[in-house]
Amino acid sequence: MKYNEISHFSHPHHTLKFEYADAPFKCDGCKEVGIGSSYKCSGGGGYGGACNFDLHTHCAIPSPTITHPFYTKCSFQFLSRPPGSVARYCNACEKDVSGFVYHCKSCGFDLHPCCAKLPMVLDDGEIKLYLYKKVSAPCHRCGRKGRSWSYRSSCKKYNLHVACVKEMLVDSWHEIYYGAPGSTNNGSRGLGTSIPSLRATLSAHNHRKSKGKAQKCCEVAGLALQFVISAVLGDPTTLIAGLIGTLMSS
Repeated sequence: MKYNEISHFSHPHHTLKFEYADAPFKCDGCKEVGIGSSYKCSGGGGYGGACNFDLHTHCAIPSPTITHPFYTKCSFQFLSRPPGSVARYCNACEKDVSGFVYHCKSCGFDLHPCCAKLPMVLDDGEIKLYLYKKVSAPCHRCGRKGRSWSYRSSCKKYNLHVACVKEMLVDSWHEIYYGAPGSTNNGSRGLGTSIPSLRATLSAHNHRKSKGKAQKCCEVAGLALQFVISAVLGDPTTLIAGLIGTLMSS
């Protein structure tokens, strides 16, 4: 369910308004990358102006408890911070858990909120991608098998680890958050500077094939990548898929 404006326990002094962001943000709840729909601080409430505070929609309006098809015996509870003092990682993407998390007390499994809500099927009418806990085929990006959850195309030719997609995004967008050494960027750079490595990765993967086949392979893999990126960032919408597609083809 979507609300135009909410109050949230993690940012009690100001309300948060629903909006679309066309540039990446870092979610202040789960500490992971986001883009597209979010809840952003709107200020007000007698505590000064708006803050640079953003939440994924999955983090802003979490479910108290969830179940997941991959863990049929588990019940995951939403927590505002990882339990205990030992470092924890997400069982979906294998990345560290630093903030909001869904945790199964009996099994000890953890899922980032966006990972927990990844669609089991991504379908735009032309290509279908199915989420698997583990696949035997290598990932289209890293070339390795069995690392984190994966999206696999219905034709079974394209596999993308959720972990690899996150790595691509973090590597490409690091400068957006922190800026290059000596830079005064402070996060103001546009999204257009962040994507080229994605297309280059796909092109390199197919460099031994004939030009026509390589181009077609790149197009299909690129389309698959668009939808996986959208889902991993917490907003599997045509808005984001179209935006990334435009940047990849430029």
